[in-house]
Amino acid sequence: MKSILVSGAFGLVGSELVVELQKKYGIKNVIALQRNKFHNDFQGIVEKGDVRDFKFIEGLVRKYNVGTIYHLAGLLSVGSEKQPDLAWDINVNGLINILNLSRRYKIKVFWPSSIAAFGNTTPKLEVPQHTIMEPTTIYGVSKVTGELLCQYYHNRYRVDVRSIRYPGLNGFKADPGDGTTEYAIHIFYGLIKKNSYRCYLKPDAKLPMMYMDDAIRGTIELMEASPSKISVRTGYNLAAISFTPAELVAEIKKLSPNFRILYKPDHRQKIAESWPKTIDDSKARKDWGWREEYDLAQMTRVLYEGVKTKLAVKKKNNE
Repeated sequence: MKSILVSGAFGLVGSELVVELQKKYGIKNVIALQRNKFHNDFQGIVEKGDVRDFKFIEGLVRKYNVGTIYHLAGLLSVGSEKQPDLAWDINVNGLINILNLSRRYKIKVFWPSSIAAFGNTTPKLEVPQHTIMEPTTIYGVSKVTGELLCQYYHNRYRVDVRSIRYPGLNGFKADPGDGTTEYAIHIFYGLIKKNSYRCYLKPDAKLPMMYMDDAIRGTIELMEASPSKISVRTGYNLAAISFTPAELVAEIKKLSPNFRILYKPDHRQKIAESWPKTIDDSKARKDWGWREEYDLAQMTRVLYEGVKTKLAVKKKNNE
């Protein structure tokens, strides 16, 4: 079989996607690409490089006979606001490189969009598949641009590119990043370390969320679906659970009744307010059979145990 290349392989999604792809297709058939951060205990093929370097990525495509690319490399919402020029360069120009390579070598592509593609003018409840998209962040602007590029390359060059508008993703295997929705994983580090957390969003800031296992499974299911079932070439809406910080805290207190929360909203609250509260993902459910498996209570228990174990192992290794 042809190989699978995963860019951003040790990020929030990549860390878990790579492992699942290895299980499904074999360790030797999955190439992990990362610009600078590596897992020392990673078992598999690793390449170090930048997705903005067209010649380098082309060399990997030819070296490993790549047939599928999961292009995950990119700056998240908060980091993008700190460095908008860099965000555009990585998030947009990096994607253009991948699309041009895919056009040349007939490669199937997955690229992650986001609920950040929506904006203040988007309906806040049950956002339909086709809707107003006027984001207020450079991250969101890059996602709308990316969606249109994907659609263009499919329509013009027949590139088989597929995408999901990810909601906030919550997993414990990778270290948490600086996305707006990532309070929902940072809170568990506060819980385990000091039984308290200072939240940068308001208690009623409801956002679409998803446990990482559902996201990984949905991503692979989308990529394995027959092309005849794919009717959206921008980004599929995908939903699982929507909750507020207060609702998450209520679940946490079932596990740790003395947990303390302090709400101190900052600039990230404005970003959250520009995003929808709930998503209509009926198109993904109809086209390729998407179904979530985790609810809020299940996700809370898994994240609690996962972060607790992870921090215990780190503590033991540092002793």
